[in-house]
Amino acid sequence: MYRDMNQVFAPWRIEWVERDERDPDDSCVFCTFSADDADRENLVVARSEHAFVLLNNYPYNPGHAMVIPDAHTGDYGKLDDQQLLDHARLKQRTFDALETALGPDGFNAGLNLGDGAGGSIDDHLHTHVVPRWEGDTNFMPVIGDTSVIVEALEDTYERVREAFADQEGATVSDAGAVIFE
Repeated sequence: MYRDMNQVFAPWRIEWVERDERDPDDSCVFCTFSADDADRENLVVARSEHAFVLLNNYPYNPGHAMVIPDAHTGDYGKLDDQQLLDHARLKQRTFDALETALGPDGFNAGLNLGDGAGGSIDDHLHTHVVPRWEGDTNFMPVIGDTSVIVEALEDTYERVREAFADQEGATVSDAGAVIFE
């Protein structure tokens, strides 16, 4: 039996829907964000040489981030050694930043690879990093089919960006994201 998920009213989200940063000719939002310098507006919180960290605008939990290689590919095996290592190191920094900023009890992390994996963007791979707290799965998502996000994305962005900025080798760009060389 399939049931529709209930909705929680979130009028502040209209800014995301109506943003000007979308390029109608570009079918990959991750490639657009990789090349764009409007990091704060796009929720890009950190960048490295070959990857970036984006807060998910439809988070499962506060701090739900995605670590995304700049290279446009849905095939994990197509990343070269430098891209693969850079992606892995940025995941480490993401765990550290989320731990510092939010203090979760654990994390879920993973990739949705291929059409059958259930991801909504399968042609540009990305690793989801989801902070988890003991007891964070309660009656709302399980019985009520409703997600409740307890903090505005902009507030989470500031907390996580600050935690990235405190890491060794970090500099903050004019666009807002933390840069790791």
